[in-house]
Amino acid sequence: MKFSPLFLAVSAVLSSTTVFANANDLSPKNKALEVIEVKGTYFNGYKVDNANGAMRGDLSLLETAQSVTVIPNTVINEQLATTLGEVLGNDASLTPGSKQRNREVFNLRGFELSSATGYLRDGHQHWSHYQQPIETLESIEVIKGPSSILYGQSGPGGLVNMVTKKPTANSIFNLGVDFDQEGSTRFTLDAGGAITEDESLRYRANLVKQDVTYQREYQNGEQRERERFLGALVVAYDITDDLLVSAHYDRTNDKAGLDTGAWLDDNGNIIGDDKTIRDMSWAFTDITVENYGVDINYALNDAWQVKLGYNEQTFERQRFESSAKKPNSFVEGDSYTSKPYDRFDDWQFTTAFIDFTGDFTLAGVAHNLLIGANSLDYYYGQLKVNAASVDYAAGQAEPIRPNISYTTDDSLSTTEYDYYGIYIQDLITLNQQWQVMIGGRYDKQSKEGADNESLLPKAGVLYHPNDSTTFYASYSEGFEPQSSETINDEDDANFGMEIDAMTSTQYELGAKWQLLDDRLLLTTAIFDITKSNVLVTEDYTSSTDANITQITTQVGEQQHKGFEIAAQGAVTDKLFVMTSIMNLDATYKNDEEYAGKTPVDAPEWSASVWSRYEITESIAFNAGAFFEGERFADKENTIVKDAYTRVDVGATYKLNLYNTDVNLRFNVQNLFDTDYLAGGGQSNVTVGDDRNYRLAVQFAF
Repeated sequence: MKFSPLFLAVSAVLSSTTVFANANDLSPKNKALEVIEVKGTYFNGYKVDNANGAMRGDLSLLETAQSVTVIPNTVINEQLATTLGEVLGNDASLTPGSKQRNREVFNLRGFELSSATGYLRDGHQHWSHYQQPIETLESIEVIKGPSSILYGQSGPGGLVNMVTKKPTANSIFNLGVDFDQEGSTRFTLDAGGAITEDESLRYRANLVKQDVTYQREYQNGEQRERERFLGALVVAYDITDDLLVSAHYDRTNDKAGLDTGAWLDDNGNIIGDDKTIRDMSWAFTDITVENYGVDINYALNDAWQVKLGYNEQTFERQRFESSAKKPNSFVEGDSYTSKPYDRFDDWQFTTAFIDFTGDFTLAGVAHNLLIGANSLDYYYGQLKVNAASVDYAAGQAEPIRPNISYTTDDSLSTTEYDYYGIYIQDLITLNQQWQVMIGGRYDKQSKEGADNESLLPKAGVLYHPNDSTTFYASYSEGFEPQSSETINDEDDANFGMEIDAMTSTQYELGAKWQLLDDRLLLTTAIFDITKSNVLVTEDYTSSTDANITQITTQVGEQQHKGFEIAAQGAVTDKLFVMTSIMNLDATYKNDEEYAGKTPVDAPEWSASVWSRYEITESIAFNAGAFFEGERFADKENTIVKDAYTRVDVGATYKLNLYNTDVNLRFNVQNLFDTDYLAGGGQSNVTVGDDRNYRLAVQFAF
C-alpha cells in the first residue's frame, strides 16, 4: 500500500512527531559502579560530554587528546533513521561509500572502514558486514585517527563505536510504528525496568519488524524489497554494591533483494534509467547474525575498578548472485554477462577484554591509569557453487534462476587467525592547566603464513586555560596486517620477501570549547595522516630470468591531511544544533600508477547540519542539510561525481492521551528532490533517493 504526498502532507499538518528514548536510569543501589556506562550530561539530547570508547575510561571530551564525535540517540530518533549510514551522515568526517549487497561502506577522513576492524560495539571489535540494528543503540562514538593502541589492528581513519542501550530501573514501554510513501513499515518495541523489588535485577529489550520497499526496481518491473527482524535482550544484576554483572543476546534476520548499484559512463553519468537495477530479481542475500556475551564491572576500592567483557558473534549469510558484469564502453541496449553463483559465508568472531582503571596521586601528581588486554579469535568458512554464464540485454525476458545450491559444494574454504594485545595508558595531571597522556601497546597476530607483531606508542599534551577550554596536540599510530607473510608470486622479482604490516601515523592539533554556559561544545582539529608499507607492484624485466615480469615493494603511501570544525548542543533555549565541516586533501604517493591521484569517495569538502527549534513544549521543527563535494568514482581520477546538497526537514508533536504519551513525527528526506550520486564507483554507484516522506507514531506507556 502506498500513500500519496498530499495525504502525508495533510497528516503532517495535523500530527507531527518525535520518537524519543528514555535515557538510562541508574539503580540507586549501584550508582557508583554504573557511572562507567553513563555517556555524560547533554542539553535536550544534543550535547554529550563523555565518550568512554575514546579512552576506554570515564574521561570527559575536554580531557581527550583526540577528535571524537558522539551522535546521541535523540538525533537518531528525530531523523527516523533505519540504517547506520543515515546516522553517520551527521559527522562530515564520514563520507558514504558503496551500498551494494545490502550493506553499507563508509570512509572516515578519506580511509575506508574495514568490516573486520573498523567497528566496535561497546568496545568489542564487531564484524560489520551488514546493516547494523541501530534500534539497540544509545549513541554512536566516532573516534578519529589511528586507534590501534587501545583496540588492536585498525585503519588509519579511525573507528566507529556503537554504544548499546542499557537496562533501566525505571519502567519503560515504548511502542512505535513508522512508514513511508513506498509502503515500507517498521514496528518497534523498547521496554525495560526492574525485575526485582529492590531494583538489583533489571532488563532492557528491543523488538523490530521491518519491511522495506525501495525506489529502485529490477528490469522485470519488480521493486526491490527487504525484510528484517531484530530481537535483543540485556539483563543486569547488582550482585553486591561493588559488583555488576550483565548478559546480552541479540539476533538479526535480514533478507533483501540484491542491488549492486548503477553503472556510470566515462563522463560520470548514469547509463539508462537511474532506477534500474542490473541484478536479476531472483538475486538475494539472507543474513542471520547472533551476539551473546557477558560484562562484569567490579569496584576494587574507591580508586580502582576492573571491567571484563566477552562476546561471541556468529554471522551466517547466503548470497545468491546474478553477478552482472559491466562491459567496457557499455551503452543502454547492449548485452552484458551475468555469472550466477550460490554462496554461503560463515564468520565467527570471539572477543574478550579486561581493563583495570585507577585514579591515584604519586609524588604530588595525579594519574588516571588504564592497564588492559584484549583478544580476537577469527574464523571464516565459505561454500560456493557457480552456474553457467548468461547474456542479457534490456527488453529481453529475464533469465530464470539457475538450479544450483551451495549445499552441493564439498570443498570448504576457511581462514582462521587470532590475536591479542596488551596496552597501557596514563593521563597525567601536572597542574590545573596541563595534562600529558602517554601510552603504548604490544600486539601479536597468529595466522598461518601471516604472523605479525607490533609495538605502538601514543602521546598527547593538553592545555586548559580555563575549565571550559582545551588545546591539545597528539601523536598516534595504527597498523593493519597484510594478507600474507611473504610475496608468493614466483614471477615477482621479490618472491619470498617478508612483508611488514601496513602502518599509519597521525599528527593532530585541536581545540575544544564549552560555550554559552557550557551548553554548546565547539571543536576544531587539524590532522595529518600517513599510511605506509602499502604494497606496490610494477612491471619489471630481469636480465637473468625471463620469467620475472614484475616487482612488488612496500613503498606505497597515502597521505590525508585536512581540518574539521564541529558544534553540538544548545544555541538558545529553543534552538539545538549538530553541525560539522571537513576539508580533506587525500593523495596516493610512491605509486607508479596512482601517485598524485585521490582515492575514490574522498571529497575535498563535506559538511552537515541538523537542528531542532522548539515552538512550544509539544511542537518542534527540524531542518538539516548534508553536503558532499566533487568526488572521483575511479582510482585513475577520470570519472567525477558532482557535488550535491540534500535538505531534510521534519516536525514533531507530543500529546498525552489517557495518561499515555503519544509522539507523532513527519519527516521529508531530500525536500527539493535533488538528483545526486552517493558512494561507489563506476560499476556500483549508489543513486540517491528521490523525495521521501516518513510518518511515525510512538506510544510511551
